[in-house]
Amino acid sequence: MTTCRLNIFAFALLLLAAIVPTSANAELKIDITRGVVEPVPIAVADFFGDGKGESEFGAKISAVIAADLERSGLFSPIDKKAFIQSGKSLNNLPRFGDWRLINAQALVQGRIEMTVDGRLKAEFRLWDVFAEQQMVGLAYFTVPGNWRRVAHIIADAIYQRITGEQGYFDTRIVYIAETGPRTLRVKRLAIMDQDGENHRFLTDGSDLILTPRFSPTLQEITYLSYFNDLPRVYIFNIDSGRQELLGDFPNMNFAPRFSPDGKGVIMSMSKEGNSEIYTMDLATRTIRQLTKHTAIDTGPSYSPDSSKIVFESDRSGTQQLYMMKSTGGNAKRLSFGPRRARYATPVWSPRGDWIAFTRIYNGQTAIGLMRTDGTGERIVA
Repeated sequence: MTTCRLNIFAFALLLLAAIVPTSANAELKIDITRGVVEPVPIAVADFFGDGKGESEFGAKISAVIAADLERSGLFSPIDKKAFIQSGKSLNNLPRFGDWRLINAQALVQGRIEMTVDGRLKAEFRLWDVFAEQQMVGLAYFTVPGNWRRVAHIIADAIYQRITGEQGYFDTRIVYIAETGPRTLRVKRLAIMDQDGENHRFLTDGSDLILTPRFSPTLQEITYLSYFNDLPRVYIFNIDSGRQELLGDFPNMNFAPRFSPDGKGVIMSMSKEGNSEIYTMDLATRTIRQLTKHTAIDTGPSYSPDSSKIVFESDRSGTQQLYMMKSTGGNAKRLSFGPRRARYATPVWSPRGDWIAFTRIYNGQTAIGLMRTDGTGERIVA
């Protein structure tokens, strides 16, 4: 199966009339580094369109935007029944007093147009209601079938402008889907948008598939598959549907992850009964050993800048997290939690400032975070 690469062109919108905020009104911004953030009331109006088809696209796009923002937990979309100003009149400029009356701190308005060449043009503006200032304005051109992804991209732009952090709504989830009767389960590689839409299967289920992971380009997936009871590692190209065999790894005990530059993978394998961490250069297929210890070393994950690797090991007697340089060498223990707590599956945050992990303690499994020096440990789920 294949997927079409989205072809979207965007440009900034210039206001016909300048709006100057008063000095008494600070710019709307959410600090997501704080512990608890009160959701910002935001009004997402139906995008205006002259024709029936354009209006239908406008209503669907605005609904997806509102749903994306609400799921983030940082925004509280206002019920459209409370709107005072109509969508058509919003085609000009907002009446900010009307939006303040319903406690909207931010306003999203947009317009949909079908161009003469059959493309869909979606433009939007994000307004700071109390400052009466446009925060961002963009327009996108694409084929009509990509309307849902355009909505995710707009939601990302809104999220990034208000929080200062990159949005995640225009992303996909790859996972293993199980179907069939309990005695004959079929596992297939599957993919869907982050909101559960556009689901499709990537493999036919003829072989057992495990542990899929995206490449940095998000166009390739590496995964583990069993063929004749032997583990094999494949790379699957989402656009072309092409599968490439990396090799047979009969001693593998942890499926590979891509390096941040996408040029290599890191994994753990057992040789002579001992589990160590290895890397493979995808161009040359050269394998290099990074750890050499009598303990079990597994679960490696690169830092975003590729300079370090976090992994799990029982070299201290219990399962703990360790860090070393990406070239290997001396490893430093990171986790020092409750006695007899076991730490596993570490993953670096995209910004490189936190490490997520799982912890088993008193028979309970939890998800936690710690800083990259091991401090600030906290359980989040």
